[in-house]
Amino acid sequence: MFFASISLGSVTIPLKDVFASLTGGHAAKSTWEYIIINYRLPKAITAVLVGTGLSISGLLMQTLFRNPLAGPYVLGLSSGASLGVAFVILGAGFLPSFLSVIALSSYGIVLASTLGSTLVLFLVLIVSQRLRDTMAILIVGLMFGSFTTAIVSVLTYFSTAEQLQKFTFWSMGNLGNLSWTTIGILTFCVGIGLLLSAKSIKPLNALLLGENYAKSMGLNFKQARLVIIFATSILSGVITAFAGPIAFVGLAVPHIAKLTFQTSNHTILFWSTLFFGSIIMLFCDIVSQMPGFEVTLPINAVTSIIGAPVVIWLLVRKRNF
Repeated sequence: MFFASISLGSVTIPLKDVFASLTGGHAAKSTWEYIIINYRLPKAITAVLVGTGLSISGLLMQTLFRNPLAGPYVLGLSSGASLGVAFVILGAGFLPSFLSVIALSSYGIVLASTLGSTLVLFLVLIVSQRLRDTMAILIVGLMFGSFTTAIVSVLTYFSTAEQLQKFTFWSMGNLGNLSWTTIGILTFCVGIGLLLSAKSIKPLNALLLGENYAKSMGLNFKQARLVIIFATSILSGVITAFAGPIAFVGLAVPHIAKLTFQTSNHTILFWSTLFFGSIIMLFCDIVSQMPGFEVTLPINAVTSIIGAPVVIWLLVRKRNF
C-alpha cells in the first residue's frame, strides 16, 4: 500500500522507478523523481502516521470508557483544534494586516490548532483529577466539544465567503503540503504517543473487566487513566494540528481489528490496529488521489465512504460480535 500510494496519482509512476528513487538511484524521468521525493513520499509517510495514531487513540478510548462508539476525538480535542483554527481563519479580519498574514500561514494555522487542542487537553486533565467516575470524564469531554463547536458556529455566522471556504478546506483534512521538518515533528510526537500507548497494554487488559477488577489486581487506576488520556491527547491533538480533523479511522479501525482476530487481548489488538490503521489510511489516500484524473477528493469524505460499509459488512458476517 505504501509503494502503491507513491506510484499512483494523476501521474502514474512505474514501481521500478519508485524503488529506484527511494534507494538512491534515478527514475526514468527527472520530473517523476521530483514528484516522488517532494510530494508523494511525504504524503505516504503522513498517511502512515495519521492512520496509526488515530487508530491507536481510538482503541485506547474505547477500552477506557468501555464504549464502542468512543473515538480519538471524544475528549473534545478536535473541537478545541477547530476552535483555534476558526479564531485564526475566521477572525483574521480583526487583526492588523501583518499579523493576519502570519496567522493565516501554514505554521500559524498549525500553531492555532495545537493551542486549541492543548487548552482542551489541560482542562480535561484537570477535571479528570477531580472526578472518580470515568464516564463523567466522557460527558465532560462531550460538553467541551459542544461548547467549542457552538463558538465556532458563532464565528462562522459572522464570516465572509472566502474565510468560510478556507475553514471548510481545513476541516476536510489534508495529508499533503507537509514539509520534511513538519513530518519530523509529527513523527516525534506520534512516536511518544505510541510509546505511552504500548506501555498501557497491561492496564488496558485489566480495564476490560471494569475499574473495580483492575484496582483489585493492584492497578493504580488514576495513574493509568491519566497516561491513557495523555497518550490519546498527544496523538489526536498533533494529528489534527498537522492534517486536520480526519473522521472514521479512529472509530472504526479498532472494530475491524477485533472482528478480524476475534480477540480482546490488547497485546494483539495494539499491533493489529496499528497496521490496519496504516493500511486503510494509505488505501484511502490512493482513492482520494483519483489515479488517472486531475482532481483529488477530500480525505475526510473518502475515509467514511470506504470505511463505513466495511465495518457494516464485518458486523453482518460475524453476528456474534
